[in-house]
Amino acid sequence: MRKLGPFEVCEIGLGCMNLSHAYGKPPSPEKARDVLARALDLGVDHFDSAALYGFGRNEELVGPFLKPHRQRITLVSKCGMRGADGKRTIDASPAMLRRDLEHSLKRLDTDVIDLYYLHRYDKVTPIEDSVGEMSRFVEEGKVLAIGLSEVSANTIRKAHAVHPLAAVQSEYSLWSRNVEIAVLDTCRELGISFVAFSPLGRGFLTSTDIDPDAFAEKDIRRGMPRFQSPHIENNQRWLQQFRALADQAGCTPAQLALAWVLKSEGDVHVIPGTTSATHLKENLGAAGRTLSSEIVENLESLIDPQSVSGPRYPAATQAEIDTEEHSV
Repeated sequence: MRKLGPFEVCEIGLGCMNLSHAYGKPPSPEKARDVLARALDLGVDHFDSAALYGFGRNEELVGPFLKPHRQRITLVSKCGMRGADGKRTIDASPAMLRRDLEHSLKRLDTDVIDLYYLHRYDKVTPIEDSVGEMSRFVEEGKVLAIGLSEVSANTIRKAHAVHPLAAVQSEYSLWSRNVEIAVLDTCRELGISFVAFSPLGRGFLTSTDIDPDAFAEKDIRRGMPRFQSPHIENNQRWLQQFRALADQAGCTPAQLALAWVLKSEGDVHVIPGTTSATHLKENLGAAGRTLSSEIVENLESLIDPQSVSGPRYPAATQAEIDTEEHSV
């Protein structure tokens, strides 16, 4: 168990995006509910959704299904980025955040959201204004704690000065290490929990062979440089060695990737997503796993910002986020 702001949850939660969004055609609602049910059976108590995922459909899936279990789970969602008519928009103005909240509460079928993130800082609205409105959500009892997603250390400090942040969420894995530049240290200094999304490198750091040509038409990885030539070929050069280190550690590649993120202090959480009950159980097998110093050293010398080829996002998406990045 680890602290997530005012909550205590298992170190591995479930990122629910995959059940409705992003990686091609999502599973049917029935199959998605089967995954959620299996997660509950296995003790998962941290479920992460967002208004953006499936343009509201993920909240409509997750909230009502989890409602009978609300007393034993932490329900998380996000505002400031949404979709309609097939288009994604980013707007963190107070009026739009208020609208997002009311819509999310209705879709989630709840009176209160445990942890509510600003999904994106829109770079037009001062972060102080966005967080100021979110602080009023807390005062009104509609949200218990607030956080930020994909932001820089400087933005975290500005926001935290307006209202204490419970958590910051960003991509973090062996092949995405930009939060180590300043965000992790800032969170620890300010007593903010950190939540790592895509800790499996969007599937690359698993036992599954990744073939970008086989990606579904709407799979977001089609537009990500690391999955495009020549970067994909460069990254595959160290993949077999990574798998060998997993064998040496006595675990699967996915479990090794998750255990590496969780080796940090007890304020770090991971929320891998999956549409497979089998993969879900495999991921949860990383909980409590300790890696030897030799394995950690070999991992970090094999996979680092210099050995990973390609930026995290295409230029247009990178321009939307407020994170420190390693030069590539």
